[in-house]
Amino acid sequence: MTEYSAEGEKLDELKKMANIATDMQLSEKMRIQAINGLGDMGSHDSLVVLLNLAANERLHIPERDLALKRAREIVKKGK
Repeated sequence: MTEYSAEGEKLDELKKMANIATDMQLSEKMRIQAINGLGDMGSHDSLVVLLNLAANERLHIPERDLALKRAREIVKKGK
């Protein structure tokens, strides 16, 4: 697998997780799992996505708080 295709797969995964996290038709549990998945990725790109989720006014407050908490964890790790 080339570096280019690996990066493309990571971006696809980020987009997929972000779409799940913002899909209000899905259960809150699934959205929370997506937010936690983004936090587990721990990359700079996932940090940006989490900050965007935290700023998304359509999400419920606990989901926005979780996104901010997971973003903060990435920052503390120095990514």
